Amino acid sequence: MFPDGVERKIEFLHGTTTLAFKFQHGVIVAVDSRATAGSYIASQTVKKVIEINPYLLGTMAGGAADCSFWERLLARQCRIYELRNKERISVAAASKLLANMVYQYKGMGLSMGTMVCGWDKRGPGLYYVDSEGNRVCGDLFAVGSGSMYAYGVMDSGLRNDLSVEEACELGRRAIYQATYRDAYSGGQVNLYHVHSEGWTRVSQEDVLMLHQQYRDQA
Repeated sequence: MFPDGVERKIEFLHGTTTLAFKFQHGVIVAVDSRATAGSYIASQTVKKVIEINPYLLGTMAGGAADCSFWERLLARQCRIYELRNKERISVAAASKLLANMVYQYKGMGLSMGTMVCGWDKRGPGLYYVDSEGNRVCGDLFAVGSGSMYAYGVMDSGLRNDLSVEEACELGRRAIYQATYRDAYSGGQVNLYHVHSEGWTRVSQEDVLMLHQQYRDQA
């Protein structure tokens, strides 16, 4: 409440590009690392992939504090589930837990658009969960101000029969193109591969180096 008696909501100014997609060998997760507040670049090295457990990853888009808090709380709830049931939580159940937790605060100003990615007994799993409690299962999601540019690359190159190397390169190029066109995305491209043995961090590459690499290939 402000001194004039008017209640005003905080307006978040943010931008990012996060991407995840399924293919025959699991799930590829690719994100940038730039954090912005309006036109101000607050950081170029934000970690936008949160490691929930050895088989589950969550991405960060929206308010950094909201995403970090709720996904770390999800990690704790997943661990409690494992201790009680003597087995790993499924990707579907983990995403449902997150959606149920944030739904209680619907309309209260949370800012979060995350993808829960993992591997369970059913194979690879990918869900989108937002701060309104919405939860969607899918094969491809891109979230953030640069997502339209990432979708453009994905629509032209995504196939289910991609090799691991091809899928990693597709995710890398999609995020790079988003950082090239979207002023609110940039920094580094962080790449993860989720497979039957858990998740693996594939690479972390500066977008300037990628720009030079792709320019030389052209």
